[in-house]
Amino acid sequence: MSYINRSLLPVKILQFGEGNFLRAFVDWMIDIANEKAVTDTSIAVVSPRFRENSTIKNLKSQDCLYHVWLEGIEAGKPKSEKRLIRCITDAFSPVVDFKRYEDYILAPELRFVISNTTEAGIRYDDDDVLADVPVTFPGKITSLLYRRFRHFNGDRAKGLIFLCCELIEDNGSTLREYVLRHAEALQLEPEFSEWIKSSCIFCNTLVDRIVSGFPSDTIDEIRDELAFDDKLVVKGELFHVWAIGCAEYEKVRNELPLDKAGLNVLFMPDIKSFREKKVRILNGSHTGMVAIGLLSGCDTVLDAFENTDINRFIRIMTEREVLPVIYGDIEELRSFSKDILERLYNPYMRHMLKSIALNSLSKWEARNFPTVRDFWNKKGLTADFELFTFAALMALYSPSSDFIAEDNIEHLDIIWRIWADGGDYGDIIRKITEGGIFTVNFEEVVPGFSQKVGEYLESIMTEGIEKSLMLFLNNRDK
Repeated sequence: MSYINRSLLPVKILQFGEGNFLRAFVDWMIDIANEKAVTDTSIAVVSPRFRENSTIKNLKSQDCLYHVWLEGIEAGKPKSEKRLIRCITDAFSPVVDFKRYEDYILAPELRFVISNTTEAGIRYDDDDVLADVPVTFPGKITSLLYRRFRHFNGDRAKGLIFLCCELIEDNGSTLREYVLRHAEALQLEPEFSEWIKSSCIFCNTLVDRIVSGFPSDTIDEIRDELAFDDKLVVKGELFHVWAIGCAEYEKVRNELPLDKAGLNVLFMPDIKSFREKKVRILNGSHTGMVAIGLLSGCDTVLDAFENTDINRFIRIMTEREVLPVIYGDIEELRSFSKDILERLYNPYMRHMLKSIALNSLSKWEARNFPTVRDFWNKKGLTADFELFTFAALMALYSPSSDFIAEDNIEHLDIIWRIWADGGDYGDIIRKITEGGIFTVNFEEVVPGFSQKVGEYLESIMTEGIEKSLMLFLNNRDK
């Protein structure tokens, strides 16, 4: 595919999300598939919150062109590859240009909606989906589908395929559930709900590639090599896998045959077991280490893993608490875990902990609490390593921390108010878990959760993270 021909490709994909991950993962894949004549689509990108932002502006200023730079170890040798991504042909904010957005969502050639709105994006709240700009992402999708349903008079051939990349369990089916719930709440015609059920496909997907983002530390050298002042160049690891699951997976594969382009894309009827391994081991390790690492003065994942105590903590947590509650052969799980954790040592990835810390509250619930829950249900014991990571997160988010959290501002306000009210540490944790921040009450699911976390939080706040972590590990070696 040449640069000139890219504008001739129809926009079959509407993408909610302009961040580093989608651009270094999904868009990278579509670009390769287009080049190999496996697909013939371009992508229109909108910001999930519909607001203009710096990435949207930079995409427009660069004619939607940018580079993906991948580095890692392959067959025991260093490998680096770079690629100019050409498959995006439009990027805009619907708040600024709603007519353009409407033209895309009502276009007969539109077939796919791809999203990454973070774990906090797929949530149900009361929303006016008949407004031009609903507040929530499920509200926006309900509005999109309702406009399309009415425009095409319920034509079953004009349904859409959704590929959700948010790291929550059952991401696609959960979005579908919330869309149908919005339709029922607003008493939209029953035919609309039937059209969603019969004509639209909501895939559950699992994505895996470590993307470190914009390489600010080496950008001058990279720009010299690219001979282009790329404000959107994004770095990532060579490894990638995308698992896509739904009852109609063969239909999705036929329409988007990315695997035929040599990409590691797996189509299957159900991704549950595949997802459980990856999210709990890789993403759970990331989220578990991020607060401990930041409190310890680490900047990157590699910094944290080169810290002896943090490295030891994550490995023991994975072996003792994570693997025993994942279904499957334990030796296969250990091998999978070994490969996953080795990827964290990639010397080429400057994966910033502060980037991983984005929306840590919802991430911890999605990635780490399931292990706490299952460990309690299976063994009748608290998963103390996982609880320590939650205590570290609460210390990181406390008013005495210098860290500026990027998270739901209402949830941060709740946490700060609870800290301001005082009380013992266990009481603070109990109030936080009951404060409406999380979708479940941790204490109700795992009795004693608040007291145990409170003990670890007190140790971190009074002894400091390094000594507290050392004492924690030493006590568990006895």
